[in-house]
This record gives sequence, C-alpha cells and structure tokens, in this order.
Amino acid sequence: MRHSETVTFGGSGLVRAAHLRGDAEALTRLRAGGGQVLVLWRGRIPVADTGGLVWVAADHPLVAGLPAPVFLGLDDGIARFAVDLPGWVPAEGAPTPAFLDQSRIRHPQLAADHGFAELRAEMTRLTAREAELAATARAILGWHSSHGFCAACGAATEMVNAGWQRACAQCGAQHFPRTDPVVIMLITRGNRALLGRSPGWPEGMYSCLAGFMEPGETVEAAVRREVAEETGIRVGAVRYLASQPWPFPASLMIGCAGEALSETITLDPVELEDALWVSREELMEAMAGAHPVIHPARKGSIAHFLLSNWLADRLF
Repeated sequence: MRHSETVTFGGSGLVRAAHLRGDAEALTRLRAGGGQVLVLWRGRIPVADTGGLVWVAADHPLVAGLPAPVFLGLDDGIARFAVDLPGWVPAEGAPTPAFLDQSRIRHPQLAADHGFAELRAEMTRLTAREAELAATARAILGWHSSHGFCAACGAATEMVNAGWQRACAQCGAQHFPRTDPVVIMLITRGNRALLGRSPGWPEGMYSCLAGFMEPGETVEAAVRREVAEETGIRVGAVRYLASQPWPFPASLMIGCAGEALSETITLDPVELEDALWVSREELMEAMAGAHPVIHPARKGSIAHFLLSNWLADRLF
C-alpha cells in the first residue's frame, strides 16, 4: 500500500550493524566512546516530559552494576544500547495496571522532568527512529526476561551475541528472539468496514479484527479463518497492505485487506464482545470524536493506520 512504512515503529531505517554483535571488543569501545544506553523498567521507556527518549551514558549511575546491555544498532553513528533495570521499586509503589497508563514513574537518578512511561502512551510522540529503537528495546529485553532457561534441557542460559542470542552451556542449544505473526484485517463490503471490540476494552472502542497465525497456515488463510471464527463472515480476496512490529510483547502485525462475501454477523462471544458494519461516514465521525457510540482504535496502532488510509483512499 502507499505510505506503508509510515506506520508507527516502521520505516526509520536503523542500521542494526549485526556484524558487530559478535565483536565484544568493538562493542566495549563503542560503549566507552560515546555509546548511549536506554534503561527500561518493567517494560516502560524513559522519556522527557517535553517528549522524546532519555538516553544515558554507559557510565551513568543508573547503569552501574547492571548486566551488559543489548546492542540495538548505530543511530547516525551513535552506538545505541538497552538494558533492563530489575529490582527497583518506587517509593510510591508500582502503578496499578490500566488499559492505557498515562503515568510517569520518577527515578532519583534521573532528572526531575524525566520518567518511565508506557510505550503505548508515548509512541505517537516519538520520532520514527526513537519509536523503532524503543520498540526493539522493549521486545528484545522482554524476550530475555522470559527466556532465561533452556527449552531443551531446562538449564539456565546466558546472553551472547550482544543480546541477540541465548546459549545453554549444559546441552549446547542456541536460542534466538522470537516474533509472533498476527494478522490484522480491514474487511470491507462496499462502503462499509467490519469492526469488533474485545471484552475489557474502553467503552465504545472498536477496531479491526485480528488474530495469531497458526502453524502451517498462510497469511491469507489466517485472515479468512479468524474472520469466520469471530464473526461468521466469509472472506474472498485478501491482499497484503503493511506490517507493524508490536512489542507487547513481541508480535508482528500483518495488515491485510479482505473482501467480504457475506454480511450477516454471527458473533463468537468468547472472542468478541461485539462486531458491526460501519460506513465510511460513520467512521469519519468516529475518527473526529463525534460519533455517539463508536470510538476508533488508538492512534499509533496499525488498525488506526489502516482505517485512516481507507478513509483517505490511500490503500492501493
């Protein structure tokens, strides 16, 4: 589709410099020679109140004593790294989980106008390069936090290759970061689009249907299966539109357009709370915040991106 790489987290062109990942001496020199570190806490990214990521030097007190950081790549010649801050608990306690947490968590070793924030709440305020770096950091550090033991023998593994691999000394198995493919589809029939809402979403919020791909399944088959399972709608032609890395925790959203062959909705109440057909005119109202019932998918998501481009007739 046109403008496909303008989706949030995409298109910045970060030089990942994979050839440096196995060169420990070169990475040490890069860290000491002006390399900058992004310190994450419980998946939250450090940001300034005025907007933008907060980077610290490799010798910053916040980094002292932490494990070796993951090498993210070269950003206009600057070596970028990321590391997780474990164990620390703010004086006011950890925030209560929320659908979209807008809070800032202050740390005594950061400036007063800096804090840890949820990436979902900040993603539209970041530049394309910052968004890619933040998404990469959150996804790779999340993988390390949940894959500390070997899937083959159960022994503890260690981080190698600058954070892009884990190795098991017990059985020799090598483990690599995983990405889970998810299809998300703009299903249309004439002037209308099919939208649904999951249980627990904010009141009135509707979005494109989506679901994880299964082993042995093509993208097109996954689109048709998910739509049929959740709404009973049959889908014909399927076309790829755009993709978005979605680091919550480690998905790749594969955006597609599908043509509906039927229109009667038979809802699966386990998967969806509601589903409906929405006209372009109704969706335009919703996007403007003027619809009495429907609220659109959050800005920054590929669902919002696809729907906005459909309204603007920029899909193909």
